[in-house]
Amino acid sequence: MGKLEVMPKLGLTMTEGELVKWHKKEGDTIKVGETLFDVTTDKLTNNVEAKADGIVRKILVDEGTVVECLKPVAIIGDKDEDISNLLRESLQDSKGNEVEKEVKESKEEIKDNRKIKKGERTKISPIAKRLAKENDVDIQLLDGTGPEGRIVLKDVESYIENNKNNIKTSPVAEKIAKDLGVNLEGIKKDGRIMKDDILEFIQKSIPSVGEDLMDRRVKMSTMRKVIASRMSESSKISPTVTYDIEVDMTNLKRLKEQIKNEWKVTYTDLLVKIVSKVLIQYPLVNCSIEGDEMIFRNYSNIGVAVALEEGLVVPVVKYANQKGLKDISIEVKELAHKAKNNGLTEENSTGGTFTITNLGMFGIKSFSPIINQPEVAILGVNMITNTPVVENGEIVIKPLMSLSLTADHRAVDGAVAAQFLKAVKKYMEKPELLIL
Repeated sequence: MGKLEVMPKLGLTMTEGELVKWHKKEGDTIKVGETLFDVTTDKLTNNVEAKADGIVRKILVDEGTVVECLKPVAIIGDKDEDISNLLRESLQDSKGNEVEKEVKESKEEIKDNRKIKKGERTKISPIAKRLAKENDVDIQLLDGTGPEGRIVLKDVESYIENNKNNIKTSPVAEKIAKDLGVNLEGIKKDGRIMKDDILEFIQKSIPSVGEDLMDRRVKMSTMRKVIASRMSESSKISPTVTYDIEVDMTNLKRLKEQIKNEWKVTYTDLLVKIVSKVLIQYPLVNCSIEGDEMIFRNYSNIGVAVALEEGLVVPVVKYANQKGLKDISIEVKELAHKAKNNGLTEENSTGGTFTITNLGMFGIKSFSPIINQPEVAILGVNMITNTPVVENGEIVIKPLMSLSLTADHRAVDGAVAAQFLKAVKKYMEKPELLIL
């Protein structure tokens, strides 16, 4: 039995999502649990799995379309199954979509055309007729493949494709070419032009030294637009100051090495453990501001920034102050894996009270991270450098790390920020205190 696949509601606050990629095309076989499409909402991209076995009979929306939650996006059914009722249902759920409206008109006209005797006039669906008119196609030249020789949309599309300078392209390639202003006539290829052909053509078109330079304008992805909006909003809302403190990593490195045979932890794992403990001692750094009220908490939820190709996401370790180091390490790894495989849910990425972002692996020695609203502070972790220092009148080499704390001065005064950093430094330099 046929089934409508809909835009899922992935969280309580989700109202719409951008369908960014189809993993199947019309006519493909799919099984329950296989990825059907990807959807982006806010800063998350999720794989959406099919809810039914069968064949993808109809794709109702194009890649890049923003769709309201629970609105139909595809129909899955058996090969020869009548899906007209599902099409009708999808149209009722998709008011405002011009193409789908014409499909509805097409359904109504089919009944009328059945009453017309063969030869009285050319039978053509409204959507096919419109496409033919827009592309100056003489419908008398078309061979209809619909019922009783009726000309349907695919007949017009096929004619246009076969007669447009004999250039054949996939829908995705055509969309990319249109968005980037690529002239398809410049791509020489036998057979259909695919997405990779467009990207290869663009790469070859980038000028080398001495050639004409060019600009390229590309629309922001949904994730990038959300990041841009939130970072701009944070900069406008929070009057911030960034504080740096240097930490001797000798003992923390030793601890990390000593326990690696029991469980391999990262410096981020250790910092989540330490910071979650210190935040309880400094509630101002762990609070948030709503209007003229400050919200204080007796728990700490630590967001850990994860860099993806599309942008930055911040999954959250909930109630980290109540968890052991091994549990924290397991959860951080699981959340990072979900983030990199489009598996984060709203529950995984909301509710943070403080964020840690680590750029040390890139050789960064100091930076000013932007606060993740509505939090009031964020900790930047920098690289470890072997540095000569004076100890007991002698020069010795120490592994030093700089921590960069950005704090919202509306809630966190300089003295509080300094005391918080000093406490974090104490636990990092004497990690044995964590057992107290």
